[in-house]
Amino acid sequence: MAKDAAPWTRTLETQDGPVSVSGRVAPGFEAVADAFCDNFTIRAEAGAAVHAQHRGREVVSLSGGRIASPADAAPRFWSDDTICVIFSATKPATALCMHLLSQRGQVDLDAPVGAIWPAFAAQGKEQITLRMVLDHSAGIPVLSEPLKTDCLCDHAYMAERLAAATPVFAPGRTTAYHPVTGGFVLAEVLRRVDGRSLGRFFAEEIAEPLGLDFWIGLPDALEARVAPIRHFVPQKGGGSTPFGEALRDPGSPQSRFFFNHGDWMAKGVNTRAGRRAEIGAASGVTNARNLAALFEAMRPDGLLGLDAETVASFAQATSATHRDGMLLQPTRFGPGFMLRMDNRGGPGRAPRGDSFLIPPQAFGHVGAGGSFGFRDPVADLSMAYTMTQMGPGFLLNPRGQTLIDAAYRCISAAAPQP
Repeated sequence: MAKDAAPWTRTLETQDGPVSVSGRVAPGFEAVADAFCDNFTIRAEAGAAVHAQHRGREVVSLSGGRIASPADAAPRFWSDDTICVIFSATKPATALCMHLLSQRGQVDLDAPVGAIWPAFAAQGKEQITLRMVLDHSAGIPVLSEPLKTDCLCDHAYMAERLAAATPVFAPGRTTAYHPVTGGFVLAEVLRRVDGRSLGRFFAEEIAEPLGLDFWIGLPDALEARVAPIRHFVPQKGGGSTPFGEALRDPGSPQSRFFFNHGDWMAKGVNTRAGRRAEIGAASGVTNARNLAALFEAMRPDGLLGLDAETVASFAQATSATHRDGMLLQPTRFGPGFMLRMDNRGGPGRAPRGDSFLIPPQAFGHVGAGGSFGFRDPVADLSMAYTMTQMGPGFLLNPRGQTLIDAAYRCISAAAPQP
């Protein structure tokens, strides 16, 4: 019989000085703990948490590192209840709100957004459906009109500009990752259908029933528990990428996004106003334990009442391409979820790019800098990783991928041999 997770702790020497990693690890899953510690000693981890549920039981729950804050007279350290912004790993939480509305018959994912939001059905957006918004084929990944500095903290402002926007790509024809715009479209539809804001709906219909410490719009009272984000600083001479080359063209979608989405990413993410903002594609605040618990709840007939057909749809690719219109690399999406993306290159493979190496039957999402959450219904594994030191690339960097790889090695080793 499988044994429960037991207390686990280790002190590590890092570039920031000594740090402690602590939590719980079940026998047979020590390799995940080792990989997590290696992230601190050889991969420049600063502060992070990892959590995994296998076959309904906790097998790994670890956190550690320093909370960086210039205002602190003495260093503060991560604990079990430290939380941080998870960027695009927020998107599945927002998508789940829409799937609940769909199951309740309040929205039709394949009906035009304009049927609910008439002003949106303009400038060539008449045929955009909620499913297109969820799977990044709506064609509105960026806005061309110059936006104000705090645009992402102002839902009404963003909704007005999206209603007036002209698609960058033909709706339904091109997969082009929507970094932030899709979250505002979904939030406005939810507001018009239900009357509540996205953050309130998520709190009352999902987080509170599940007992989750997960917020889209962080309450003021929880600010003291937040670990601020450390932005990634690219190394000189790191080599050019297709995305980097596209940034040089002021008219490209990449340049329009990078230089025209306000200052939330650069500055606002570490402010009270920035964490209070309900940005459905980016501003979720939680930790690995609660992000994994959200995915663990994505079971048929669980506490959320999801039916089997809805859950099965999460892992079905409805939008995929060899060259994403925004990320300029191969991508695959279900309705609100990232699916397996193996972009390691090599013979017979797509051109080299960032990857998200989860099994074909799994569904999840990464966040800027390397956080992730996913569920594998076949292995019955729900897993998440959250951190503050952002890493390179759009998808997973080695810190997150080594944790996933270690978890599957542990599961494989524990499986009965034929």
